[in-house]
Amino acid sequence: METMSTTASFDLQPRTRLIFGAGTLAKVGELTRSLAKVASRPARVLVVCDQGIVAAGHFERVRGLLTESGLMVESFHEFAENPTSAMVDQAVTAAAAFQPDVLIGLGGGSSLDCCKGMNFVYSCGGSIHDYHGVGKATADMLPMIAIPTTSGTGSETQSFALISDAQTHVKMACGDPRAACKIAMLDPELTLTMPRRVTSLTGIDAISHAIETYVTRRRNAMSTMYSRRAFALLAGSFRRVLENGQDLEARGDMQLGASLAGMAIETSMLGAAHATANPLTARHDIVHGQAVGLMLPAVIRFNGVEHADWYAELMREIEPNIATPDAPDALAELVLSWMGAAELAVSLDELAIPSSDIGRFVDDALQQWTGTFNPISLDQDNVRMLYRDVA
Repeated sequence: METMSTTASFDLQPRTRLIFGAGTLAKVGELTRSLAKVASRPARVLVVCDQGIVAAGHFERVRGLLTESGLMVESFHEFAENPTSAMVDQAVTAAAAFQPDVLIGLGGGSSLDCCKGMNFVYSCGGSIHDYHGVGKATADMLPMIAIPTTSGTGSETQSFALISDAQTHVKMACGDPRAACKIAMLDPELTLTMPRRVTSLTGIDAISHAIETYVTRRRNAMSTMYSRRAFALLAGSFRRVLENGQDLEARGDMQLGASLAGMAIETSMLGAAHATANPLTARHDIVHGQAVGLMLPAVIRFNGVEHADWYAELMREIEPNIATPDAPDALAELVLSWMGAAELAVSLDELAIPSSDIGRFVDDALQQWTGTFNPISLDQDNVRMLYRDVA
């Protein structure tokens, strides 16, 4: 059995100032001014947020705080969940017309990804396809502030933008140290407006990040620290926010847990659950949180055959006395119970996806970059087994 320990080498350079606490949003004007290096005129700020954020009143509040600080504000809202290359192009057009000095991504992962994707193209030229991969930025990028209103992707603490190709719907991971946000503002009060279904989907996504980052080929001393603390926070608060969306303490734990899991992704990446989930989104438009939550229990059991000790370490954050051999099944069952509490599907059949599509999913999953970091190598047979397990 191949062994990978947390003594693996890593190169960690925190690039994002992380500010957490209820009421933090009040500082947005002051913080934005600190990033805008212009003196001869009012600084220009472009806020990227979707229509749901506008409807919830968050954009108006942010705009008011910015204008009170003497900043010029423009906005871009013309994008949707899983932002595409075409939406990024529209955002670049808006940025070119306004010529911002600072960007603000306000909302969930889609808002932050669209903002980061636009920053690549606006700052460096070309198209978003030119930045698919790692380290392909050709110039310094505009300073960006991330203000998450959900507790899911952890995009605010990552240097990656996930953008779907407008034609093929394949997700492109575009990463570069220069794409990292300068500041991430975590104000749990902003998450109180999340509908229950959004709370469910983003919460499962965050949980999947905490679990997957703990068992990758690139796991290291820093990533495992982030993963374990993220898992403890998320596991202790997920049911609470489902039962009471106004529980500010639980909302704060979810938001901080999601960000810590994002920091783990930055140094350890993800694994088979994301590799097998992405084809479900691309081919059947299954929301990411639903797709990854569906695949996660099967992946835990699969990896647990060789790495029960890692899952035991994670489970001991909430069950200190669990026996190592029992940990993978216990964790898989825990995820299934969370999926049930969140009223999410746990089989392809529940999602009306025919098992005859599995062959195509297998081929797609084996092309996913995230799969290369899974602790057990993926192949046609074991990926097909994972899909069969959830059929």
